[in-house]
Amino acid sequence: MHGRIDTASRVIQASPRALYQAFINPESLASWLPPKGMSAHVDLFEPRKGGRYKLTLTYESEDAVKGKTSENTDVSQGVFLEIVPHKKIVQSGMFDSEDPAFSGEMVQSWYFEAVSEGTKVTLICENVPIGVRKSDHLDGLNSTLNNLAAFMEELK
Repeated sequence: MHGRIDTASRVIQASPRALYQAFINPESLASWLPPKGMSAHVDLFEPRKGGRYKLTLTYESEDAVKGKTSENTDVSQGVFLEIVPHKKIVQSGMFDSEDPAFSGEMVQSWYFEAVSEGTKVTLICENVPIGVRKSDHLDGLNSTLNNLAAFMEELK
C-alpha cells in the first residue's frame, strides 16, 4: 500500500440523521455521489457491517479522462467495515482495473459531526491508488460534497 491520504470536508445544512439516510439509500446515493461530469449506478448495496457494495461510475463526456475499468467507467466494489448510524461510515474498496496504478484497497471514512450551522461532513480516503491524481481526486471529493449539499437542499 502506498499510504496517500486525501481528505475533504464541508458543512451542510442538514442533520447528521438526514445525511446518513441519504448515504444508506442506494437511489439517493446514486444521485449525489458521482462527481460533476459523471453518473452512477448502484449494482449491489448492503449498508451494514460486513455488507458488500458495487458501484459503477460513468463519465458523461467523451473528452473525459479514460476510465479505470473501461473507456468511460470506473467500477469499484468492497465491503462496509464499520457503520455507526448518524456518525460514521467506513468502507474498503477496490477498483476493477487491469492497470496496476489503480490496484490496492482504498479505505473511505465518512464522518457526520453536528455543528451549529448543520453537519460537518468529512471524507477521508486512505491508501489512494497512485494512478489517481491528487488534484483530480480532491476536485472529485469536493464535487461530491457539493452534490450532497445540493441534494439535501432539494429535500427541504
